[in-house]
Amino acid sequence: MIFDKKEYSHELLLHLYKALLLPRMIEEKMLVLLRQGEVSKWFSGIGQEGIAVGVACALEAEDYILPLHRNLGVFTARNIPLIQLFAQLQGKANGFTKGRDRSFHFGSKAHHIVGMISHLGAQLAVADGIALAEKLANTGKIVVAFSGDGGASEGDFHESLNLAAVWHLPIIYLVENNGYGLSTPNSEQFKISTFCDKAAGYGIEAFKIDGNNVLEVYETIQRVAKKMRHHPRPVLIEAITFRMRGHEEASGTKYVPNELFGLWEKKDPIYKYEQFLLSEKILSEYDSINIRKAVREDIDLAWAATKEESYPVANTANELMDIYAPCSNKPSIAIDNLKTLRYVDAIAEALKQSLERFPQLILMGQDIAEYGGVFKVTEGLVEIFGKERIRNTPLCESAIIGASLGLAIKDYKTVVEMQFADFVTCGFNQIVNNLAKSYYRWGQPADVVIRMPTGAGVGAGPYHSQSTEAWFFHTPGLKIVFPSTPTDAKGLLNAAIADPNPILYFEHKALYRAISEEVSEGYYSIEIGKANTIKTGVDMTIITYGMGVHWALEASKMTTGDLEIIDLRTLLPWDKEAVKISVMKTGKALVLTEDCLTGSIASEIAAWVGEQCFQYLDAPVTRLGSLDTPVPFAKDLEENFLPQKRLLQKVNDLLAY
Repeated sequence: MIFDKKEYSHELLLHLYKALLLPRMIEEKMLVLLRQGEVSKWFSGIGQEGIAVGVACALEAEDYILPLHRNLGVFTARNIPLIQLFAQLQGKANGFTKGRDRSFHFGSKAHHIVGMISHLGAQLAVADGIALAEKLANTGKIVVAFSGDGGASEGDFHESLNLAAVWHLPIIYLVENNGYGLSTPNSEQFKISTFCDKAAGYGIEAFKIDGNNVLEVYETIQRVAKKMRHHPRPVLIEAITFRMRGHEEASGTKYVPNELFGLWEKKDPIYKYEQFLLSEKILSEYDSINIRKAVREDIDLAWAATKEESYPVANTANELMDIYAPCSNKPSIAIDNLKTLRYVDAIAEALKQSLERFPQLILMGQDIAEYGGVFKVTEGLVEIFGKERIRNTPLCESAIIGASLGLAIKDYKTVVEMQFADFVTCGFNQIVNNLAKSYYRWGQPADVVIRMPTGAGVGAGPYHSQSTEAWFFHTPGLKIVFPSTPTDAKGLLNAAIADPNPILYFEHKALYRAISEEVSEGYYSIEIGKANTIKTGVDMTIITYGMGVHWALEASKMTTGDLEIIDLRTLLPWDKEAVKISVMKTGKALVLTEDCLTGSIASEIAAWVGEQCFQYLDAPVTRLGSLDTPVPFAKDLEENFLPQKRLLQKVNDLLAY
């Protein structure tokens, strides 16, 4: 291992030495505490410190870093207070996640760090979004995102690198190649000899470095970053290294040949660098002893102080309060001129007015710019707002949704268009594990709206017609909106964009050009979470949303009963009060959905009504939904699948009960 000190000052060289020692000595203490039961789990980075420290020290303080399990040196080099860091590791109340998540699963905007989630590869897309924000604002800042060699097998790795290459984003993908993905050797992970070969496939630069040589890491990052600040583009850096302990302590290392430990022990990043400093007379044995003593004292003092910190006390109200970020947006009623708008036009107008209202709003999706999207909802917007704000994307749902969280970290708003709601499966993890949990875990709002063209009745078959809202209804932290009219479509989309929380905005394809009404020309918003009683009645209540509203209205004209129809409009959180008031009045409830019935939102609402309104009911709560089959293509089969033709009989049966 050759250390090239270049023109670096002794002060810098010693600073790197101290920066290497701190995470190593913290780890040594943690391994003792793990055996004593003081910490519950530990992912050791011993042997890999040169990468984390070299990267963090080479960057500017405001450059974002997205580290992984074994990058304690990133956190310590960014001067995160040890007391708060140790509190996080113990699950104490004053940790970064208030005891809600463990290890390095947290972020700190003050230190420009966004920690990982357990799903490897997911944060690479988040890094893309942060890098896009830096590029749009022309800050000259860059982003470094860490990946392991195993995690680079994930689809998110491909999507993120491809997106960054297409958009020329200022991001370094730092691949720590330690030879194993947990216990699986690289020979069973990929066929390439170096990750630089992968970079070539994306048309980006790549460098292979010795990850145990802190000066080589430092010099490479600094040199590459300097060029990227003036000419934004992605770069891949592969750092060769080795972890001297298991994936985590419980894993052990039996799967690693013993001779590898002997080989890499001689390449220990701290030992080798220390020997270099001693040989150059930059460090003396006496200095080394005193530095280690001072570091140990700092660690012990911080740990002792943390021991005095309290663990979080369970408080249900506090837990529920932190599911959603506070929303300062208040509903605004429009009183200006009315004009006739179709459902699709109302959505388009909301997008245009919100783009005017929020300069930090970005629209992203496949074919949404010049083409205007497959349903032409965004047609004409690129001519007004430009391609930086109306952004065509590659076919990469996961990367785009992940990037939207990165943009939110930099205080942007994002609307992501799914070409069809069915395709959201390709970005499912980013929604339910990143967007939904971000605010609860570390206080970072995910200011993202995902537009979801949904629904059957248009002969589009099993993969373009599904009702997917129930897939997300079970996930705390998300909001789900589903308008049924042009007025609601405009007002609810405006409200969703103004809201700092992640919102799935469902829009029924069959309604786009099928319905129209008089809608206010000006900007207005409708409160999320509030249902609308679109028809009053006394004999029974139909609780529904989306296309179900129009089916219910049609059925109400064909029966002798006086029906009350509740349009939920928001499915999560749904308006329990409005439903209860109506059921108390009518005594009968039918919950109608276009979705397949089993496991549907209608089933949850029916169960709630049965529990909360039992004493007011004159008949069993009734549900009606589509068949429990995929959505068929042929017209007669699709009509049989949908509940519309069964609705009137269901209504009459309940009225007669």
